[in-house]
Amino acid sequence: MKRVPKPVFFIVALLILLVGYASVFGIHGRNGDIPITYIKGINDIRWGIDIRGGVEATFRPADDVDATNDQIDSAKAIIETRMVSQNITDYELYADYNNDRIIVRFPWKVDETEFDPETAIEEISATAELTFREGMEYESNEIGSDGQAVATTPTGVTAENVILEGSDIKSARAEAVQNPDNPTQISYIVSLELEESGKEKFAEATERLQGETISIWMDDVMLSAPTVNEPITDGQASISGDFTAKEASDLAQRINAGALPFKLETSNFGTINPTLGSSALTAMGIAAVIAMILICLFMLIMYRVPGFVACITLIGQMALSLAAVSGFFNFISSFTMTLPGIAGMILSIGMGVDANIITAERVKEELRDGKTLDGAIDKGCRGSFWAIFDGNITVIIVAIILMCVFGPSNILSFWFGPSTTGIIYSFGYTLLIGVISNFIMGVGAFRLMLRSLSGLKFMRKKWMYGGKGK
Repeated sequence: MKRVPKPVFFIVALLILLVGYASVFGIHGRNGDIPITYIKGINDIRWGIDIRGGVEATFRPADDVDATNDQIDSAKAIIETRMVSQNITDYELYADYNNDRIIVRFPWKVDETEFDPETAIEEISATAELTFREGMEYESNEIGSDGQAVATTPTGVTAENVILEGSDIKSARAEAVQNPDNPTQISYIVSLELEESGKEKFAEATERLQGETISIWMDDVMLSAPTVNEPITDGQASISGDFTAKEASDLAQRINAGALPFKLETSNFGTINPTLGSSALTAMGIAAVIAMILICLFMLIMYRVPGFVACITLIGQMALSLAAVSGFFNFISSFTMTLPGIAGMILSIGMGVDANIITAERVKEELRDGKTLDGAIDKGCRGSFWAIFDGNITVIIVAIILMCVFGPSNILSFWFGPSTTGIIYSFGYTLLIGVISNFIMGVGAFRLMLRSLSGLKFMRKKWMYGGKGK
């Protein structure tokens, strides 16, 4: 067996403990009187309706508009897009076509203190006005949340000449296209499809403004300012530029979110009491700590050194799972944690314990068959890998299926019902993240640390690994 340097154990263990601390408590600071969150912890998790309660609201078309079923579906899809884009995964959304109503239930925000439902529904019901305007004259620049300059308040010709409104846009989507001169080069565009009401207006404007700018605005903020290359008469347009994939996707989402077929008003609203409550969450936290202590005692008594290493990697697995929920990593959005989500996390922890036991038992068997310590660790780790892999990969497949079926795409919600969507998606997400964390910690870090620790002279006694003799 190739030896792992002795300091590796201490380095990996220290990293695991640091990540564990940060994922639980987060890292916060202050800039004068303004609190700043550098790394999110448990207190930054958005808890689901079943744990913390939430808001129920009923929306209807403003000004007594008699909406068609398609328009209600469009408004419903846009509300859902807004919730998904804000990482609200525990929600219920229904359409009442007979009475032109949309009913939505969603959890409180992370930092909610007033618990005012009227204020909370503004998070998803604010009707932004989308417009396409001639030119790009604006009054001022502001700095956006991403640090980039944002043009605000149209003036002059841009303020006076509105070419299209949100109701004229049927859909917008981001697409990747190949450069015809260089097939290996990919660029990103936003494709637009116009309603019948917008085709003639857009054809007239693009013919008149060839070589000039048509800017896209959300309320008083300019989203983009593309140049008209040719007249567009078929209602199919594309916005090109130096977009990244994310920028194109964000622009398409914002256009769709502003394309409500009518203004919405709230007919009634109220709060939803949690089915469990914060006291139940505290009880679950205490139970989790007690369970972790008992598991570690069992592992230490039964497997000694491998059990000690397993305890550290289990902490690492829990830390990675929490980090993937709270928004700890920049590339993983924060997530709404529900009771089924907690169940998925607990199940994945159980699989992590199982993976460590399989490896520890294999090492013990090899020692009892007379192998040297290094040989037993090497063969035990290799012999247990495929058993762990097979068990985990099947769970990963199931978790992905659950996320795809009951995720934002709602592939089968017509069969199972929309109320199951967020709940089952939450379970699948935490189960998937937990199993991936198990591979990283229970397979990768566990074996690395065990091999490193076995290189220490006082740790080279066979009985410490479950074998007989010295």
